[in-house]
Amino acid sequence: MSDFTTPLCVSRPKERGNILFMVLIAIALIGILTAVISQSTDGEKAGIDGETLTIRASETQRYASELERGIGYIMQHGISESDIRFAIPTDTANATGYGDLAADATPKDQMFHPDGGAANYRDPPSDVQLTAAPWEFYGGTRIPGAGTNKADLIAVLPNVTLQFCQKINALNGQTSAQPAEDGAGCISGGAAARFGVVSYNDSTPNTLNAGTFTQTPALQACVACGTVYHFYHVIYPR
Repeated sequence: MSDFTTPLCVSRPKERGNILFMVLIAIALIGILTAVISQSTDGEKAGIDGETLTIRASETQRYASELERGIGYIMQHGISESDIRFAIPTDTANATGYGDLAADATPKDQMFHPDGGAANYRDPPSDVQLTAAPWEFYGGTRIPGAGTNKADLIAVLPNVTLQFCQKINALNGQTSAQPAEDGAGCISGGAAARFGVVSYNDSTPNTLNAGTFTQTPALQACVACGTVYHFYHVIYPR
């Protein structure tokens, strides 16, 4: 009668090799997954930035259209195009030069009064300007194709970023490059050129370089004034 003894532990080198190989595969897969997640997160961040820029551009366009509608309401009251005013409700000290809204005896001529244009004043988005500045209103520039040879009434968002300028122009079909001033002036004229401080400059209006626009009429665009960029919207073509 034979005596067979079954060992309690059997060494299987081949199985140990398989387990090690599977562990190495798992580590490699974890590394690949980590890289994919990292790339996805980076891409998502870039997408959020681009999406935010598009949202800001769309918000600006909608607000500019609201201002344009406000002009229509003011004109319905029989107000002359030269008497339109833009006093900011929060500026009771008249710091901007547009007048004191509360002191205006004819509020029907005011863009931001319920009896006038009934538009809500909104500060510009903080992330689209290189230097924070309020909306401006000018009557000193003739916009290509907007109306006659007279200066048009425009709302201007000054000192915007190049990225914002590119986005606005892309949305408006101005795709070849950023349109430019013709070198004789600037669409953002500063405090001395604000509408109400001065009226329309029809004798020697500032002009834009029509050849730099992909298409006209250019009722809305962003233009380069040297190395500075300004968004404009024609709220009353003349």
